This record gives sequence, C-alpha cells and structure tokens, in this order.
Amino acid sequence: MSGAESFLEQNMALLRSRYPGLADLYAGKDNAPAGTPGGSAAGFRVETAASGDPVLVYTGNPADSAGGIRDTDIIGILIHSRRDPVREGRRQAEAALAETGREPGTFIVLGFGLGYAACALAKSLGPEGLLIIVERRKELFRLALERRDLAELLGPGRAVFVIGENSGAVTGALSMLEKQLPGGEPVVVKNRALTALSEEDESWYEDAERRIRIWASKDKINAATLKRFGRRWTRNLGANFFGIPEYPGVRHLSGILAGTGIPVFLAAAGPSLNDSGPLLRSLYERCLVVAVDTSLRFLTRRGLEPDFVVSVDPQYWNARHLHRMTLSRTALIAESAVYPPVLRGGTGKSGFGRTFLCRSLFPLGRFIEDRTDPKGSLGAGGSVATTAWDFARLLGPRAVWIAGLDLGFPARQTHFKGALFEEHSHALSRRFRPAETLSVLSLESGFPFFAAAADGGRILTDRRLSLYGAWFENRFRGEKNPVSYSLSPGGLVVPGFVPAEPGQILALPPRREEIEYILDRAYVRIGDEFYAPENRRDREQRYAAALKSLVSGLEELRDISEGAAEEAEKRFHQPETARENCLQKLDRANAAISASPVKDAAGFLFPPVPELEQELTVPPSEPLRRYLEFSFRFYRSLADAAGYTLSVLGRNFTTDLFHK
Repeated sequence: MSGAESFLEQNMALLRSRYPGLADLYAGKDNAPAGTPGGSAAGFRVETAASGDPVLVYTGNPADSAGGIRDTDIIGILIHSRRDPVREGRRQAEAALAETGREPGTFIVLGFGLGYAACALAKSLGPEGLLIIVERRKELFRLALERRDLAELLGPGRAVFVIGENSGAVTGALSMLEKQLPGGEPVVVKNRALTALSEEDESWYEDAERRIRIWASKDKINAATLKRFGRRWTRNLGANFFGIPEYPGVRHLSGILAGTGIPVFLAAAGPSLNDSGPLLRSLYERCLVVAVDTSLRFLTRRGLEPDFVVSVDPQYWNARHLHRMTLSRTALIAESAVYPPVLRGGTGKSGFGRTFLCRSLFPLGRFIEDRTDPKGSLGAGGSVATTAWDFARLLGPRAVWIAGLDLGFPARQTHFKGALFEEHSHALSRRFRPAETLSVLSLESGFPFFAAAADGGRILTDRRLSLYGAWFENRFRGEKNPVSYSLSPGGLVVPGFVPAEPGQILALPPRREEIEYILDRAYVRIGDEFYAPENRRDREQRYAAALKSLVSGLEELRDISEGAAEEAEKRFHQPETARENCLQKLDRANAAISASPVKDAAGFLFPPVPELEQELTVPPSEPLRRYLEFSFRFYRSLADAAGYTLSVLGRNFTTDLFHK
C-alpha cells in the first residue's frame, strides 16, 4: 500500500467516525480530485519541502489565457513554506494563540491547503477552544486527506468544517455553535497565498471574513445598546407586568395552519414593499397576513387590516408606528418590554382586537413569565422582521411569502414611501438640513458596503442588515421550516430565500373565508381555556407570588452586594495582612449571589466585566489590591442594578410587596 493510499484510508476512517457528513462528500471515485496523475488537483501540484513534508504549489487555472502558457504554469505560487511547512504552521498557530493570551478562544482558518496551520492549532488550543476550517476548494481538502496524516485535527472530532460551500456558511456555523463558543472575538488565521489566488478566491474569502467581523460585532452592538437603553427596558417591563397574567402567549397559536395549505404573507418595511401595493388585496384574499409594526400603516392606508401585527422593539419611536391605531380584526403579537402605550393604548388597553405575548427577551420579564404563564418563544435576530418570520413559522404554514425584506438599501432607499421615518425626516427638515441629509446619515451610520443581490446585481447594505441576513440563513438550515419565498428580487442574497414572482402567489386560490373561520375558532378555544375563571385565579395567584419572590430576592441581593462592596473598600485601604482576612467574606458573598434566583434579573443592568476591568487604577503587579478594587466596583454595580430595579417596581406596584 502506497503512502498516499495509507494516509487516505486512515483519514477517511476518522472522517467516517467523527464527521460522517464530510466523509460522504469524499466517498467514491466521483469525488477523487481531478488533474494530473499522482493525485494533484486541477491547477495545483505537490512538491516535497526540504523538511520532507509535502508542499502545495498553485500552477494556474488550465482554462486561463485560452489554454496558453503563463509564468505561473512554470514557476508556480507556493501555498506553504518550501523549507519547513510544519514549522510555518506552528508559527501561525503561536501567533493566533498569542492574540487570546493563550486563553480558550475561537479560531477560524481561512484557506486550509494541506492543513499545517489547522493541525498546529488543533494540537495547541485544548479541549475548550473551538476551531473552524473554511476552504473554498473542496478538492484541496481531498488532497490533504491523501498526502498527510490528519489525525491531530480529525481525531478529537472538535473542529468544524465549512468546505466548498457559500462563504456565508461560516456565520451559520458560528450561530449554530454560539452557546459553545469561548469568550472573545474569533481569531482569523489566513493562508494569504491561498485566499488571493484569483479574483474569485479573493472575493469569496473577503466576503467570508467580512461576515465573521459582522457576526463578531453583534456582542459589542448588544452591549452598547444595553448600556444606552437598559434602564428604559427595565421601566417598560415594570409598567407592562400587568399583561403577563392578562394576555395569552403565542404558544396557543402554534400550528393553527398546519395541514391547511394556507400560506402566510409577511409584510416587512423595506423599500420593495412599494411594489406590493397593487397586489395587497389579492394577497389578503389568499394568505393569512402578518405585518411588522413598521409596515402596518402601509396596509391600513390601503384599506386592509392584517391578521397579526408584530411589535417587539422597546423604544418610543417604534410605539409611534401603532399610535392611535384601532383595529378590531388585528391581533397584536408583542414582547413584554415594548413601550407601555403599545399594550395599554390611550384608554388603558391595547387598540387591537386581541393581544398575545411572546417570551420576553430579558431576564427580568422571564422571571415573572416563567412563574406565572410561559408564553412561548420566538426567534430574536435583532429585527422585528426576524421575529415576525419566526411567528409565521410557528403558525405551521407550508409557505411564507415575504415582501419588503430587502436587507439592504435598493436605490439607496431605507424604507417604503410614506414610512414614519420619511414623514419624521420631512417634519424635521430645514433649509440647511433637508430630509435627504437625515437619509444619508441613516445610510452611513451602519458602515455600508456593497454585496450581491438576489437578481444578480449588487445592493448597498450594512453590518446590521447583514447580521439579520446571517440569522435567516442559519434558521433556514433547520428542519420543518416553511418554504420562504421572497418578493424582493433586488434584495440581499440569503441562501434559503426562494426568489418568486407575484404571479406565482396570485395563481393560488382565494382562502379568506377559511382563514377567518380558522382564526375565529382558535380565538374561541383560547378564550375558553385561558380566561376560564379557575385558570385566571390560578394565574393571578402565581403572578402575585412571583412578584413577591422577585422583590424579596432583589432586596437580599442588594443588601449582600452593598455589604461586600463596603468590605472590599474598607480592606483596600488596610495593610496586606488585614486584607487577606476579607477574602473568605467575599467568597461567601459570591456563593450567595450565585445561588440567588434573581441574579440574572438584576444582572441585566450590570456593566460588562471588561468595562469594569478597564476602569481599574491598581496595576497588575499588585494583584490583591487590584482584586479588592475590582470587587468593590463589581459589588457596587450589582447593588445599584438591584436597587434601580426595585425603584422601578416600587413605582408600579403597591407598597405591600416591599416588606420582609
């Protein structure tokens, strides 16, 4: 048995046991690499380095120059070191590990080649680290299987492979593994020769790297958003707690369209929604209609009440989209942290025929909901459109037709004509600051760039909208999802969206009477179950108990944190021998906080630990004093967060909750 056959047999055995899906990709003769005899992939040859290890050399695309001879066909481009590729791979791994301070991290290799850097990383990063391999050319991975022993990489079964897929698959892998990822941003390790071999390679890998940066930026965006709006969300929740026992959850609507063949039409608020205006009446007759809050007025101005409107944004300006709306046939789908008038309306109740809540996105809301009445979760990709799509999926249709989901700015437009943003811009415009200025500022604020559009052209998008696209792409990989048809041909390319023409949906039969019957029957059932007197009494009792538990827990957490902060501050200014005596007290405080059932509800307003560490004034050379300073800031911040939440509850509830 030759060396190549031996390596291939050993590596394929590992693939079959650790990565059966990847093994299927390379099983059989049809998947053998094309090219010259001896196992070279087309456009590549394998040479031997001075160290005796195989080296990959790019000789050019045989189809280039109409079959003519080029310099690279003779000289070639080295993909790895000609002297010692193993040592080169170790150096690349050491440099990547140094970026995380040798702490567990996520490492993404762009351009696998023969896998020297990937193998060195797999050997060094330990069981808590994560390694993702991204390789555009699947024939190169096959070549590595033939020429090298990849047991260090394949044997543990912990690496993740994105081989020969679209460049966006890397963010799908990151999203799928999000709960397993170590802290910190992913570290990208590039094979610079391999990722720049051709314009196609360079564009493919640049797109993958940009998607990684966008995905990694979401935590910073979330932290900045929390810092800016966290207290507003807490105030909203305190004002909206009444709705938790009062309104049923979306779980009661699960599957109401299953088996009916009735599709859902989802109206997002992008510029291409304008194209759907003439079709709305026909769409309404054929589909159950779900609107996002920002698109609601587009429908009502054309005389249509959607069956559902989804609103989950806690900010004031989103509440304006629903201001003074009275729609008896429309049911509101909301999250309990929305701006209070959305749920209360001007008369103390919602302006919609019915209201359903989805599970809160925030620990404070979930604390009460989980103990009173679980509502049912909806996906949260950062946009109301992502939540609305997940709600449409929850209903159980076979197909969802979507308009206005551009995930970009076609013709540099931000919203449909007549949107609240446009009206607000015109209201604020003046001679030296016209409405167009606000539109340009909106376009530039999200770090815009051009990306591929579904119609084959290009569309201006930004980091935020691309992140939403990655969310949809990841969701489409799941099972039991409806087919999602896009009526926005100029929108961002998202694998999983099926481009469609309006004529396709207009060819479906009218189903409006059946839709009304299904909804009416569901509402009667929900009313009989949810609002039955015994169920209502039981919910109200659980709600009262949950509120008392929350208040008492927050008071205890505040007191523990204040005591620990005082202890850390006092010992900070004392001699080192005296300081050591307080460590046991702080350990006991940590244990009590960790065991508190309300720690997440209070910690919602807690600043990120890196932010606290940046504020430290004691140098690392004095570890005990530095620890005490950090402890003081930590406990003080937690006490402030618990105290603020208590003050919000005190403004919304009677004082009998606030006694021990």
